[in-house]
Amino acid sequence: MRKKQAEKRIVTLDPKYNDILVSRFINCILKEGKKHLARRIVYNAIESIEKKYKSTGLDVFRKALNNVKPLLEIRARRVGGATYQVPTEVREDRSIALAIRWLIRYASERKDKSMSEKLASELFAASNNEGSSIKKKEDTHKMAEANKAFAHFKW
Repeated sequence: MRKKQAEKRIVTLDPKYNDILVSRFINCILKEGKKHLARRIVYNAIESIEKKYKSTGLDVFRKALNNVKPLLEIRARRVGGATYQVPTEVREDRSIALAIRWLIRYASERKDKSMSEKLASELFAASNNEGSSIKKKEDTHKMAEANKAFAHFKW
């Protein structure tokens, strides 16, 4: 290894829910440094979940994140001139990061009015094991399962 590993940044708790996951989610929604807007989007999404679906928004958020987190993923490995898709287990930090990324991406692709409404509906769908982000996780797992024969290339 040539360069030293990047050190983990400490994420501060978000002011409303005092939760690190919510804070990481806000930081991923963040565009052009507008943290206030990102916070408003996430908080409005959680509040609209509470109003629409009559359940605690933070629990739905956590359940959605846990349902979307992948256990396996595929990494490209070059062995003797050929590239193999090798299934590997996903570290906890990376699985949370992927889940957040997928939730935000597929929420923004939805056809609702505002981003907070899109996010609320995607979070609720994911907490019920449906929606595009859950489909992405299942596709990732299927790819890893299909390439299980190359698992011995993992080192």
